[in-house]
Amino acid sequence: MQDNNTQPIVTPPTTDARNGDVVAAKNEKGWFYTDTVKDHFFHPRNFMVDEESYGESALGMVGSPACGDAMKIWIKVDPATERITDLKWKTFGCGSAIASTSMMSLMATENGGVTLEEARKLKPQNIMERLGGLPARKVHCSVLGDKALRAAINDWYRQHNMVEKIEVETGRIIDRVLKITDKDIEEAVLDGADTFEKLQAKTKIGTGDPSCIPEAEQLLRFYKEKFFGAD
Repeated sequence: MQDNNTQPIVTPPTTDARNGDVVAAKNEKGWFYTDTVKDHFFHPRNFMVDEESYGESALGMVGSPACGDAMKIWIKVDPATERITDLKWKTFGCGSAIASTSMMSLMATENGGVTLEEARKLKPQNIMERLGGLPARKVHCSVLGDKALRAAINDWYRQHNMVEKIEVETGRIIDRVLKITDKDIEEAVLDGADTFEKLQAKTKIGTGDPSCIPEAEQLLRFYKEKFFGAD
């Protein structure tokens, strides 16, 4: 006789130590999307529906539709507290990009909204943690939203003549379409990108601006030697 009080055994997803992928516990798949990722993909929060009627706001944009990924973010801010009171977004991208931006919009506006200073500190790792992880090959999709958010914050300060608070992206821009810097390349190398293919998988560098590839490859070699020694 079956015990009706017996609870079903649920095996949670794990992280593959080899490549950082979120993998199924039974290893039936190499990687998969968590329920939270799927929820934000199928039910995105704070998606921009009508730009024309949205009203006064600050705008940040990175990427280009021509290369497959682009992001626009609009924010409204309380001038007295510098808290984000509303955030809307649009993206041309994959399911991971949509889910990541949806989660970011929630994190920026929940509990009364974060301050602009707090929003600037929001990192892709924070977003992925709230999503329950992303497949390693999709990590690059989580970087567009926070960059566009920082661009929107700069735009808000610019509109309010607070130019002293505008912050230029750290590092020298290498890919001018996706706004990828030498610092982004350095962080990718520290995160395991030891070939250009891995670097491109993490950052998408060169997909919108192929002319930057030789410089990106040179920086890849430089940071590999700096941190791990010559081959």
